[in-house]
Amino acid sequence: MSNANQAAQENANPYADPANPALPPTGFKLDPARAALVVIDPQNDFLSPSGASWSVFGPSITENNTVANLGQLFKTAKQVGLTVAVSPHYYYPCDHEWHFGGPLEKVMHNICMFDRKGPNTLEDFEGSGADFLDEYKPYILDGKTIIASPHKVYGPETNDLALQLRKKGVSQIILAGMAANLCIESHLRELIEQGFEVAVVRDATAGPRLPDGDGYLAAIINFRYLAHALLTTEQTVRELTS
Repeated sequence: MSNANQAAQENANPYADPANPALPPTGFKLDPARAALVVIDPQNDFLSPSGASWSVFGPSITENNTVANLGQLFKTAKQVGLTVAVSPHYYYPCDHEWHFGGPLEKVMHNICMFDRKGPNTLEDFEGSGADFLDEYKPYILDGKTIIASPHKVYGPETNDLALQLRKKGVSQIILAGMAANLCIESHLRELIEQGFEVAVVRDATAGPRLPDGDGYLAAIINFRYLAHALLTTEQTVRELTS
């Protein structure tokens, strides 16, 4: 493909991979015997049209078919007996007393994303923005899925996700969920540093669109540089069921 044609393709679809990438393939091979599906923040405040952040994330979620793709990953992982883990995001009243925070932290607190009454109560939790999307509950609440303690900013440094995965003998991760340039990228970076192989499912996530920039585009670029593999849902399902 000529440089002009490649540029035209990328302008038509800014998320398309380059026709002639400079970065080499890693040789990643999915091994279900040591792999886990890890889903970040499969919660109403991200993924439901009634969620607190839908106006910012909804277009990217819709274009990527994120909700259905996550459902397909959950379903397939359970069918083949893959370890499944969820890293949720919860804020309790004490978290709103923090003395400082980054721009997106301030937004999340201001719009009451992931709010719960407290760590020891489920009062008003059912159906709230912090609750899991209803269609995922049969997979998440089956008594087998690892539900990690909540992460508080973006990455898993503050929860027990890595410990839970290590205890299950997991060394390879299929990473999906929300949000691409925030919690997904932060989990990706930390899990790589912890020695895991990580493949990101590119259409089972989405990013914010603001005047400040397209978060999904920023994430896709960094995924190409960082992840051991960048897969589609279709590719992932095929690998798990072949």
